[in-house]
Amino acid sequence: MMLRSMMKEKNVRSLEEMISLARELGVRMIACEMSRDLMGISESELVAGLECAGVASFLADSLKSRTSLFI
Repeated sequence: MMLRSMMKEKNVRSLEEMISLARELGVRMIACEMSRDLMGISESELVAGLECAGVASFLADSLKSRTSLFI
C-alpha cells in the first residue's frame, strides 16, 4: 500500500501498467526461485506469465543478453 501511494504521489505508472508495457516490449521477467521460497510465495501467487528460475539459470541467460537487471 505504501509503495502504491508513493508511486501515485510521484506520478509513476502503476506496477500493473509497467508490467503490461514491459510485455508489449518483449521483456522477459524471471522470478528468483530462492527468494520466492524464502518468502513463502507460491508460483500460483506470481503474476501470470512470470518465469521462475534459479540464479545459475539467470546468469547463464544474462551472458547471452545485451541488457540484464537483477533486482
